[in-house]
Amino acid sequence: MRKGLGSVVMACAALFAGTAQAAGDASTGDVMGGIHAGDILVRLRAISIEPDVKAGGALGTLGVDVNNAIVPELDFTYMILDQIGVELILATSRHQLTSNVGGLGGVGVLPPTLLLQYHFNHAARVRPYVGAGLNYTYFYNDKLKAGDTPVSIKRSSFGPALQVGVDVQVAKNLFVNADLKKIWMRTSASADGADLGPLQINPWILGIGVGMKF
Repeated sequence: MRKGLGSVVMACAALFAGTAQAAGDASTGDVMGGIHAGDILVRLRAISIEPDVKAGGALGTLGVDVNNAIVPELDFTYMILDQIGVELILATSRHQLTSNVGGLGGVGVLPPTLLLQYHFNHAARVRPYVGAGLNYTYFYNDKLKAGDTPVSIKRSSFGPALQVGVDVQVAKNLFVNADLKKIWMRTSASADGADLGPLQINPWILGIGVGMKF
């Protein structure tokens, strides 16, 4: 669903500010900061998936849009060097498609994403990071119809992914996390053998959660 980028970025900034404040409030106790080569970071986030939809052909004429979704996300980061990590992101979601003539049905989205990350301040408790990588998206369990006519979609796509986030360590091996990703994914649709046009979904993904260092 189309939303202003400014509101997404402002929400992410508020999350980052909140986690930084949490780090300041956690100044007492036995807290050891830092990550190092060989560490494994496991995060569990709640994510808001906000598609930035662009539809072409008949899909554009019909005003096809894709609804937001809130789902859990699990990711694993292996630190190759003190500052460099590789992250695998795993999540799945289901989205409803809408149009000017009513609902078109739902589709499942499975978008495993691999990112190469650079972590700033790796030895500190507040650790911002940036990442870039590749996304593979698989569309499944679709129940799409235009009226009584079944609609078929292209099953998969590859696209780039970008990321910015921050980890704030609050205990020896425990940290909180805020994260913003942009993922490029697309499909196309047809009905009765007729091409209905392309559909770019390209979601912004805003997440907040907790993580463990192993």
